[in-house]
Amino acid sequence: MATDIQQTPFVKQLAANGKNAPPTSKICLTKSQDRPTRDKAVESLRTYLSGRRDLPPLELLKLWKGLFYCMWMSDRPLTQQALATSLADLVSILPSANTIPFLRAYWQTMQREWTNIDVLRMEKFLLLTRRYLGATFKLLKKGNWEEESIKKHVELLQEGPCNVDDMRIPNGMRFHVIDIYVDELEKVGALEQEDGKDAPLDLLLSPLRILAKDSPTKPVRRKAKEALDDERLPGNEKSEEDDTPKEEDGWGGIQD
Repeated sequence: MATDIQQTPFVKQLAANGKNAPPTSKICLTKSQDRPTRDKAVESLRTYLSGRRDLPPLELLKLWKGLFYCMWMSDRPLTQQALATSLADLVSILPSANTIPFLRAYWQTMQREWTNIDVLRMEKFLLLTRRYLGATFKLLKKGNWEEESIKKHVELLQEGPCNVDDMRIPNGMRFHVIDIYVDELEKVGALEQEDGKDAPLDLLLSPLRILAKDSPTKPVRRKAKEALDDERLPGNEKSEEDDTPKEEDGWGGIQD
């Protein structure tokens, strides 16, 4: 029988200062927590996740509830950046069978909590989301851009933040993922032509294409089209002629 993940020591260590938690939180919180304790908890979590093959969806959602509030209670910018990177690095140590379920639990948690994040805390969750999208693309590159794996991850993005018509997906989360999509592809070299296997950009960009074409919300369609027109994408490069001032036709008036 799988162990309830909330009963493991590292989940109880992951959050800090229960007085600041939102009233909806039922995660077990400690009164205080310093960075060494948190780092030790994350390292314990890495060990736990790397050796588990049976992580049911409900257990992963419980885990992500704890991780969400761990991020919620991290106060200093450097701490937030380090924690976001550490949590995103968990993707790289997961057994392959758990990768999609783990990422699905992340996106489901963010979908559920997004509108409850206050303006003072939003920046760190924008960063965490950027790290998680980046971790997805890193994983696909590590797998040499294997088509079936890309399809599974693309389908997950279309199920979650790039979902076309599920009104439960906050548009704020959609907009952010659209904003960072090309950035994160560029960071892993997916936009470059390399000697090895090139990234299949048509497939990788399909969530944006579907949003641009089929979203019932005009601002979402416009935002996705803007991302697809990014000059960094092959075929969108700005020519030298675009930078050359065009001569005006006809009479231009009296010159001083």
